[in-house]
Amino acid sequence: VHVGIRPSVTTTMSASGPAPTGIGEWVSPITSELITGKVLKLGAPMYSRDGSLFYLEGRPNEGGRQVLICKRSNATGPQDITPPADSGFYVRTRVHEYGGGEYTVSPDGSPVYFTNFKDQRIYRQDLDPAGGPPGAPAPLTPADQGLRFAALSVDTARNRLVCVCEEHPGGEHVPATAVKNSVVSVDIATGVVTTLASGRDFYHGPSLSPDGKHLAWIEWDFPNMPWDGTELVVASVGEDGQLHSHIRLAGGREEAVQQPTWSHDSGWLYFITDRTGWWNLYRWDATSGSSAGVGAVGPAMNADLGWPLWTFGVQTFSLLRTGHLLALYNDPQEAGVSLGVLDTGAASGQWSRLNTGFTHYGSPARLAVQEQEGGQSIAIASVVSSPTRSAHVGVLTVPSVAQLLTTKPGDWRVVKEASDAQVDPGYLSVPRCISFPSTGGRTAYMVYYPPANKDYVLPPGQLPPLLVKSHGGPTSSTAVTLNLLIQYFTSRGFAVADVDYGGSTGYGRQYRNQLLGKWGVVDVDDCSMAAVHLADQGLVDRGRMCISGGSAGGYTTLACLTFRRVFAAGASLYGVASLELLAQDTHKFESRYLDLLVGPYPEAKDVYQARAPINHTEQLKTPVIFFQGDEDEIVPPNQAEVMHSAIKAQGVPTALVMFQGEQHGFRKAQSIRTALDGEWFFYGKVLRFPAAMPADLPQIVLDNM
Repeated sequence: VHVGIRPSVTTTMSASGPAPTGIGEWVSPITSELITGKVLKLGAPMYSRDGSLFYLEGRPNEGGRQVLICKRSNATGPQDITPPADSGFYVRTRVHEYGGGEYTVSPDGSPVYFTNFKDQRIYRQDLDPAGGPPGAPAPLTPADQGLRFAALSVDTARNRLVCVCEEHPGGEHVPATAVKNSVVSVDIATGVVTTLASGRDFYHGPSLSPDGKHLAWIEWDFPNMPWDGTELVVASVGEDGQLHSHIRLAGGREEAVQQPTWSHDSGWLYFITDRTGWWNLYRWDATSGSSAGVGAVGPAMNADLGWPLWTFGVQTFSLLRTGHLLALYNDPQEAGVSLGVLDTGAASGQWSRLNTGFTHYGSPARLAVQEQEGGQSIAIASVVSSPTRSAHVGVLTVPSVAQLLTTKPGDWRVVKEASDAQVDPGYLSVPRCISFPSTGGRTAYMVYYPPANKDYVLPPGQLPPLLVKSHGGPTSSTAVTLNLLIQYFTSRGFAVADVDYGGSTGYGRQYRNQLLGKWGVVDVDDCSMAAVHLADQGLVDRGRMCISGGSAGGYTTLACLTFRRVFAAGASLYGVASLELLAQDTHKFESRYLDLLVGPYPEAKDVYQARAPINHTEQLKTPVIFFQGDEDEIVPPNQAEVMHSAIKAQGVPTALVMFQGEQHGFRKAQSIRTALDGEWFFYGKVLRFPAAMPADLPQIVLDNM
């Protein structure tokens, strides 16, 4: 979760300058209470035809509950659409467990449809166009049938929704092999669910053409994940609402396609595929009637316009009626994510990078675009941020594409800040991207944050401790944005290295494939070599280097601590300890993920055991703390419990903090605070600098210390 604050505009410093002060004594305004109490998680912007902007707002002080918000074009401020917390409504789907695509809006702005977290049913909610109180949500889909829904869209002509359905027959805890995924329609009048496409293991991104005549979607089978190999299918929609005349347009076992999106006139289907080694744009001529109508859009780019489809709701490009394309892309030569525009009708066909001042556009990345017919006005919305600007729902409105090309960062207006708090920029670390040598002659990447606090410097001759961050996924990436969870450490004197190890996204398919068969090797090497590189450069204290990560990043953390002698301490947040347990006991979406990252199980059982920290606890002599949710379906809590018990029995300093009611990733304010302050507290005890848990949080019991 990337969270941030809005920097204030002035910086003050004492006349004598910052005071030389040791680690543990730097006072920072960036506290865990500030992070959770005043910071929201914003996401999933979407426009209706009347110009109303909808988005989701996650509230840690309400247990992480997501609320649907509407900012109408004629209103002074945003309006809560979801009823208050005591109503029990929480906009979130559990399809693939990671969710996304949990709501949609009728073209005219009412009604809205959303999936409710508690019962996973779809609800309908009518809105007042004048901005009056929204109506009460009414259930649409049946209860107690084990159905979950995502990627909702409205088929107006047939009075139905089209979406992805995930069926869990018999309830919550069923084997992954029993879970069935499909594309379905939901009758808006009756709630009847009808299957449209089934038989494959997974489906994603159903997209109905504006004229209602065609439906396109992505599908794939085990053992692939959606970034390994998927297929794009399009079918005609008959008068009976069923699908006919299926055509496979692109994709395969080693080509990953995503985001089918129709042109306004239904004549072209645009999509992203990595057939050239990078996720670039292509389109299909709907009049061709076959895959021969597929061609590239614009020049080939050594940049990724696609995103790893961990969630639904990813939208990295948008089509304008003028023939222009807006797209987000990761260029390894640029810091963070860029926003560009392409004139598909121009002979040159070159991308123009817009000067937005932002380097991050939401997690997952998403653009929402609202355009008046004739191109008189274009509005672009996203959850934007940069290393010095915190996350907010930002909107850029221009009268034409020509003006779009000349916009400046100050032209974006704020709809909603993630936080109304202000912190002096003197407490914020400005990162830089570093490439560094790793094993086997490879090059890897990191985002490096030096310590920064305008009131303090380290005493002469002292180098800062280092915290290496290993991102989750592992098919994911770091984000170049104002991340308060990192600034917490840098404002207290630590340096932080956020590592994009081999296998990360944003660097093309070849780099992403470095992890195939090598999870627990390449990532471990790169995180270790990042620390060594910084120490060799004289930037950090070689004897006080720590590592932390969540989920897959927790596995990399534990593997580094077990199989390398680089780090002095570590923290695992809902991390993988046993590859075998993960292969045998996780949800459907990731149940075969390790086939490609490690090897098919049980055929490669010896590899699983060789790379699993839990099978080699006798080698783990480095202190480590575990933070875990007791309702985690992705990395079940038994992994943290078994690992902690084994380490504790060997006398290694450790601790296990189990959070009740938390799942994969912490959403409750107290859990987030306890994990963050607890990690700092643990490092303090291990590295012997002053650190204590805040008095209003549960006190952590340390074992063998």
